[in-house]
Amino acid sequence: MPMKPASLDDLLTSLTEAAHRRGLNDAQWAAGAGLPKETLSRLRRRTDCSLSTLQALASAAGAHLKVALFDIPDITSDGHMPTRVDRAYESELLRVCASGSLDPGQWRAVGPQYFMAGLATMLASAREFDRRGLLELAETLHPGMTNPEVFAAWLDRSPVRPSRFLPMVRAAISKATGVRAGEGARPRPKSKKQS
Repeated sequence: MPMKPASLDDLLTSLTEAAHRRGLNDAQWAAGAGLPKETLSRLRRRTDCSLSTLQALASAAGAHLKVALFDIPDITSDGHMPTRVDRAYESELLRVCASGSLDPGQWRAVGPQYFMAGLATMLASAREFDRRGLLELAETLHPGMTNPEVFAAWLDRSPVRPSRFLPMVRAAISKATGVRAGEGARPRPKSKKQS
């Protein structure tokens, strides 16, 4: 099963737990990483940091950082669509769609740009999503995708059915936020720089 990309907050939460399991408080953990405690406090309010800082914190907590790759399924000969969407790939698609991210890089990493642009356009059709942001994302990924004819062609070819996929995205958002869809579960858009 694919792993979701960790945010800095996710990584720091996991590393904090590891440090605390080793009996380290924040000051001891930061010192073990060669950092002032204030640096650790500042990191918890940021969305990014250097890899060397993360590696030092991981080492001091008795952990290590790891990159986990997921498989993108075979794509059509024109490079536009996955030939199939199995459960593992579907989970990865749900993760990016439910994340609220509008970062084209995150979307490109999950599948062919044409296909991902269609997913963004599909999400934009549901009222609880950031329509403007998703349509801009779709146009960035594949210029012309928001044209009704182009999107209709996408719908005809896509292995993802909106009637099944949109409720799954809503459920993923509800699970992540603890709020049922339609009750304020709209994912907060993340700027391109924030993601």
